[in-house]
Amino acid sequence: MKKLKLIYNPYSGDKTFKFDLDIYVTNLQEAGYEVHMFRTIKKGDIENHLKEVPKDFYDAFIIAGGDGTINIVVNSLMKYGLNHIPIAIIPVGTANDFARFLKLPKEPDDACKIIANNNTIPVDVGLCNETYFINVCAGGLFANISEKIDKNFKEVLGKLGYYIRALQEMPFYKPITLKITNSKETIEDKFDLFLVLNTSGTGSIKNLSPKASISDGVFDFIGFRNVGITNLPSFAIKVLKGEYLEHDKILFFQDEKITIESVEDIYSDLDGEKGPKLPITIKNISNAIKVFTN
Repeated sequence: MKKLKLIYNPYSGDKTFKFDLDIYVTNLQEAGYEVHMFRTIKKGDIENHLKEVPKDFYDAFIIAGGDGTINIVVNSLMKYGLNHIPIAIIPVGTANDFARFLKLPKEPDDACKIIANNNTIPVDVGLCNETYFINVCAGGLFANISEKIDKNFKEVLGKLGYYIRALQEMPFYKPITLKITNSKETIEDKFDLFLVLNTSGTGSIKNLSPKASISDGVFDFIGFRNVGITNLPSFAIKVLKGEYLEHDKILFFQDEKITIESVEDIYSDLDGEKGPKLPITIKNISNAIKVFTN
């Protein structure tokens, strides 16, 4: 019988996953899996647990949580040489950007059917200095919203809570000077925000980079050049439609290695988790993991 490890975050999203837990386990057992569970209760416990997992004991990992929980698990799998074991994702967090890109369901029957069908695809992973990410590396305006938002506020308002927190920050924000180096050139300019995307979106905006691929060996870099608050409403409409990449305020390119520097005190954000302080070097690790998909 195949063995799988179900790692779940009881605090993700609206905290209702636990009410369906028995349905998930029943479906997985009926599909021929022996289910082992790990419930995260404090910071660092997922990594400590996976550190002790034998390399060939499990046939799959299931992650039930949001982008932050996925980030923690992926970092642990890469760090401890478990990335050859495929992962399944049950998107029960607030944003679920990575799962949304793959169109993964969270309903028990549909989610378990994907795992039972055993269809996986290779997925690129990013390495930012010494920390991994699977969806986005960001910095600047709005980049650290998920770290700053009150957990109770997020629980009540969901994704709307992110947007309200972003509006609160806007009047106090100043553009940052960045030096960005890719394989072809070095660009130095003032930016409001930079995104290094593996998928097409982040922050529940799904069309930021409409042609993005998670298995092409490169990232999509998007830099917002000092747009300004007065221009933001009209610019935001273009962003939501995915029709802005040719705008003169946008720096866009694709590359497998990107270095970002700043003289200012700027931290990166990796999948909604606090990342390393600039300067950072981002590398694409092609086809680093396998993900169950429909």
